[in-house]
Amino acid sequence: MAKKVIAIVGTYRKGGITDQIVEEILRAAADQGAQTSTIHLLDKHIEFCTNCRTCTQQADTGTHGKCVHDDDMEAILTEIDAVDGIILASPTNFFTVTALMKRFIERLLCYAYWPWQSGIPKPRSKQATKKAVTVTSTACPAPMAKLLIRGTPKMLKITAKTLGAKVVDKIYFGMVAMEQHQQLTEKQKQRAYKAGLHLVS
Repeated sequence: MAKKVIAIVGTYRKGGITDQIVEEILRAAADQGAQTSTIHLLDKHIEFCTNCRTCTQQADTGTHGKCVHDDDMEAILTEIDAVDGIILASPTNFFTVTALMKRFIERLLCYAYWPWQSGIPKPRSKQATKKAVTVTSTACPAPMAKLLIRGTPKMLKITAKTLGAKVVDKIYFGMVAMEQHQQLTEKQKQRAYKAGLHLVS
C-alpha cells in the first residue's frame, strides 16, 4: 500500500519560499510512490483554543478528544491521523512560527488526556508511529539563525511529537528575503528533495 504524506503549511504567502520547499519535499515523496496532499492553514476556518479543556476530559477517544468548536480542525486532524508522514512548515515571524501555525498548534491540546483532578496532561499516544519533516526559513543568515532564532524549529518539533511523529529531517533556510519573489536555488531544491526521500524511506 502506498504511503500517505500530508503537508501542514502556515505561510501567508502562497508560492513563496515555504511553499516551494514543501513542493520539492512532496515531489520526492510522490516520486517514491507516496500519495501526497497539502493543507494551507490560510484557507481553513480554525477557531482559537479557549482553554476550556473539554477535549481533554474524554477518555478512550482514540488519538484525540472532541473540541467544542465546529470548524475545520476535526477534518484536518482526521486526515493527519491517517497518514504515514507529516510536513510541518512555517516561516519564522518574530522569532517563532506564524500566528496561523500557532493557532493550529494550540488546538492540539486535544491530543492530551487531562481530567480536572489530574495535575498534568498526559499524551493519549506515547509512541511515534509517523515520520515528520519540519520546514522553516528566515531573512537572517542560516548559521546565525540556528544559534539565535531557535523558536520555530523547537515549536515544530514539539508539534510533530504531539501528532505522534518523529522528526527525521529538518530544513532551515536563511537569507530568503533578498528579493520580493525569491526562488529556491538548485542546491536548496536538492536539499528539500532529499528531505522528502527521508520522509518515505
